[in-house]
Amino acid sequence: MSLGEGSGRPSIADDKAQWLSEKANWIRLSAMSMTNHAKLGHTGGDLSSADILATLYLGQILNVDPNKPLLQERDRFVMSKGHCSGAFYSTLAARGFFPIEQLKTFMEPLSMLNGHPDRNKLPGVEANTGPLGHGLPIAVGMALAARMRNEAWRVFVLVGDGELQEGSNWEAAMCAQQYSLDNLIVIVDRNRIQQGDFTESTIRMEPLMDRWTAFGFAVQQLDGHDHLALHQAFSSVPLEKGKPSCFIATTIKGKGVSFAENKPAWHHGVPTEEQLEIAQRELGVEATW
Repeated sequence: MSLGEGSGRPSIADDKAQWLSEKANWIRLSAMSMTNHAKLGHTGGDLSSADILATLYLGQILNVDPNKPLLQERDRFVMSKGHCSGAFYSTLAARGFFPIEQLKTFMEPLSMLNGHPDRNKLPGVEANTGPLGHGLPIAVGMALAARMRNEAWRVFVLVGDGELQEGSNWEAAMCAQQYSLDNLIVIVDRNRIQQGDFTESTIRMEPLMDRWTAFGFAVQQLDGHDHLALHQAFSSVPLEKGKPSCFIATTIKGKGVSFAENKPAWHHGVPTEEQLEIAQRELGVEATW
């Protein structure tokens, strides 16, 4: 399966959902292969976020050009949950930002594919992330910069649900409301599991929609694995003029792989060769590197 820029791209009349599903499953298997090779990674979150990333990058939501990664008019995407770099790197490679073969260097010495994304090393990475609670504040600053420059580009940021326990997110949310940043789109990967346990057993997140609404966001909850729903939602931003948008994407940690689904141990579990073969059969795709 070729995933290079422009290859096999469907028209609007084609079954876009099926096409994106195949691409998302390739991202899943690629991320698991990277984790298996490096013996390090964050499998569960890679798998839960793959459909969101595929829709944004391969579904042509983001206005980005791999051949001009620093184009001023581009949309910005911040992977706040930077520990899920396997899925992010696989998506960037599939979109054409760098050769897919580079994925095999994940976490190797001097590799541009660090455990956490580094904008100084890799085209397509807008912000260094990994310490949780940093991505949304950075994204708010970017959105405010676009507003101050009277420029039309948008800022999308993907945050983890456990990450929302960091207070810096809510300070940033207040700032986004204050400046009416309707060019800011927050996506919450609501897989209900963080490192070590379920989110609701650690610090309760609910009622999460009400919380974002109280902070001045236009909020929509949706199935984070439904590509058509994701595509329609992301294409509709801003949800309300004058307000930042928040999508709470309900997902399953470890999605698509039976032994990893909804299991806290797979937050950063490393698949064996045998488990990788099982995952490949269940996902129905083949790794291309």
